Amino acid sequence: METVLTLIKPRVWAFRHRFKGRLEGMAWVRILLALISFLFWAGIFAVVYRVLVYFQGIEGFGDILARKLLSMVLLTFFSILIFSSILTALSTLYLSRDLPLIHAAPVSVEKVFLARWIESTFDSSWMPFLFGLPVFLAYALVYGAGVNFYLALVGSLLPFCVLASAVGTLIVMLLVVSLPANRMRDIFVFLSVVLVILLYFMFRFMRPERLVDPTALASLAGYLGSLEAPGSPFLPTTWILEALWPVLTRTSGMALFYLGLCVTGALSMVFINTKLAGLFYFKGVSKAQVARRGKRSRKRSFGIHGKQSLLTSGKVGALLSKDIKTFFRDNTQWSQLFLLVALIIVYLYNFMVLPIDKAPIKTFYLQNILSFLNMGLAGFVLAAMAVRFVFPAVSIEGQAFWIVRSSPVPPKAFLWVKFWTYLVPLLILSEILIVLTNKLLSVTPFMMGLSTITIFFMVFGITAMGVGLGAAYPNFRLENMAQVATSFGGLLFMFLCVGFIGSVIVLEAGPVYTIFMARLRGEAVPVVHWIWITGSFILVAVINGVAVFWPMRLGSESLCQLEE
Repeated sequence: METVLTLIKPRVWAFRHRFKGRLEGMAWVRILLALISFLFWAGIFAVVYRVLVYFQGIEGFGDILARKLLSMVLLTFFSILIFSSILTALSTLYLSRDLPLIHAAPVSVEKVFLARWIESTFDSSWMPFLFGLPVFLAYALVYGAGVNFYLALVGSLLPFCVLASAVGTLIVMLLVVSLPANRMRDIFVFLSVVLVILLYFMFRFMRPERLVDPTALASLAGYLGSLEAPGSPFLPTTWILEALWPVLTRTSGMALFYLGLCVTGALSMVFINTKLAGLFYFKGVSKAQVARRGKRSRKRSFGIHGKQSLLTSGKVGALLSKDIKTFFRDNTQWSQLFLLVALIIVYLYNFMVLPIDKAPIKTFYLQNILSFLNMGLAGFVLAAMAVRFVFPAVSIEGQAFWIVRSSPVPPKAFLWVKFWTYLVPLLILSEILIVLTNKLLSVTPFMMGLSTITIFFMVFGITAMGVGLGAAYPNFRLENMAQVATSFGGLLFMFLCVGFIGSVIVLEAGPVYTIFMARLRGEAVPVVHWIWITGSFILVAVINGVAVFWPMRLGSESLCQLEE
């Protein structure tokens, strides 16, 4: 392990120096980030805590629902970890530029693999792990868990993350060694298809509609039995659930046995991956590096054809053409369009299976309430896509950014070209999501118009924050652009997006409720209320304006400082 730790030290030193350099003289940024992080954590905790308290009020039924909810959370958690580890392992283990130097050192292949895999595991797991903790804390407080629960949580979550990372790494290792070097593009396509299928089956295994549709089964006993049915014993999510639930509820169970399964399963996967790495890893690295060199040598064959087809010309047209071609040449970018399609399908499927007509609330009320909340959900989906595609828009220039700096294009114009490049597809996607979900909910024309207009202007703010903050916190040396989303600037962007979306929804909630109830009752809205409604929507417009122009100005000033 001493050799492995030595190989990891450069990464630790680089992170420490980069973190200190970025935060020097930026105390306000640290305070803001800490405050937003706390609010985000508190929001997750408050929602889960409120749901669990509600479940506890259902006598004889609440614990079953709480257990099923925890099972769904763990299954979602596991699928996200596998997805993240696959994306991270390919670049960290096979496509990093320093790999030829490391493999030239007098170190065994297994130790190099183990050091790189530890880095990949940390990169792919720290964010889901961090933001999953409020969920477990809410369970602990609602059920009054003791120290044993926290010990079991630490003892099971760490192996859980290791298992997910090992599974994702094993998939990547077998694919890279199986495909020829000139088919690296196919690896990304195939991985995208695998992830789409994995996402779909993980979601269908959860069957969340059962929580709100007890009439789908013949009897209440059958419904309870379906909820109490254990998951597959081969799934790590079942192991961690069975390790935590008895300790949480202080009931009899086999917690130590399942905790041992988590630990031994993780150790077994590490052993298997290490042994397979001794056989296949260096061969896969050689293929991947040959493919990268071949890809660089083929770049000359790409001309500038298609530039004249753009609506703009000159400098702006050249930048637009460059961004479009760069996007489709980068496998890590365009291959994720498959995942985007899967995300849209799953998002729409959620609304298709909702048994609204069987809910205890009147369908008319529920449809419009869900439509209003859907604006926030769609905004969060767009923010998640923006942090992956829009935020790295400046960093993706890489070490060739000197070409942009030396060109006769000011940083402000450069950023606004980036803004319009990503704005149009995000606008189309957001409107498709809102219109289709509203059609599935059969909402009123008022809610249809409000939601489409709100999300339309919200996309402007999300895109501008992604481009502007991405320029304020660029990293032109990263091998994996997925790591940009988990950087300091990426976290700040996500927190600001949450605050931006939440403030818009909160400001519109009161006026929309007032107008909706007045129309429902056939009454006129008082003049005082109209003044309040107008003021709320003016404030929403101001927030949107600040969200667009402040980040773009901040990013432009940051790029100007880089030039100096």
